[in-house]
Amino acid sequence: MRLYDTHCHLDVEEFDPDRDAVIARARAAGVHDFLVPGIHRDGWPALIALCRRQPGCHPALGLHPVYLDRHTDAHLDDLADWLDRERPLAVGEIGLDFALKQLDRDRQLQLFEAQLTLARDHRLPVVLHCRKAHDAMLDSLKRIRVPGGICHAFNGSIQQAEQYIALGFKLGFGGMLTFERSSKLRRLAAELPLQAIVLETDAPDLTVASHQHQRNSPEYLPEVLAALAAIRDMDPATLAAQTTANAEQVFGPADLPATTGLT
Repeated sequence: MRLYDTHCHLDVEEFDPDRDAVIARARAAGVHDFLVPGIHRDGWPALIALCRRQPGCHPALGLHPVYLDRHTDAHLDDLADWLDRERPLAVGEIGLDFALKQLDRDRQLQLFEAQLTLARDHRLPVVLHCRKAHDAMLDSLKRIRVPGGICHAFNGSIQQAEQYIALGFKLGFGGMLTFERSSKLRRLAAELPLQAIVLETDAPDLTVASHQHQRNSPEYLPEVLAALAAIRDMDPATLAAQTTANAEQVFGPADLPATTGLT
């Protein structure tokens, strides 16, 4: 089986002691492609260096809403330059986080929509972070049309899921799917069209049940696949092939430059 981890932060310091070993173990487990999303300007150089050094690691560049106090307007100019020069597979991780009350909502929206505009202008998909903000996010996406993307760690309603799908988005499911108590999430994973689902870990966060309270890793992605297979009563190999194809529909074939774009 060939799996695609559509969201893992392999560039962050939690992986500094054993990054190459983690990637090797993930490959041995069947995970051959990794989308590594940026979170702030200072991290982009190391992220790009990692993706150049490790085949199968693919970059996305963006300014994450949780790090709002680290971002400046100049970083948006930098992002435009880096998108031109590096041509990552996506703009991300970007989005809205209304769960954290200390983050200014207006500033988040300004930053998010500026990055959507850059994605639209560069014909790139986006990788979305969204907590308690799906209605606001969908409103922005309907006004600033980008070439689709992935709503990472999706936890909205079925009606919101349908709106994302109509806009050309896939929905990411990760380690939380392996917890039996995640009844709402597991119901979503059972009901959504298979063509709309991609797999992710969000490593080092949101780990699987078997490694609760430990660092998450892309090597655990097969456990997410197994949970999805049990929920949908499907063959894991069939699910692996479809979810990988779904990811490549967003980002382009893994061994080629991204081809996703507006027509």
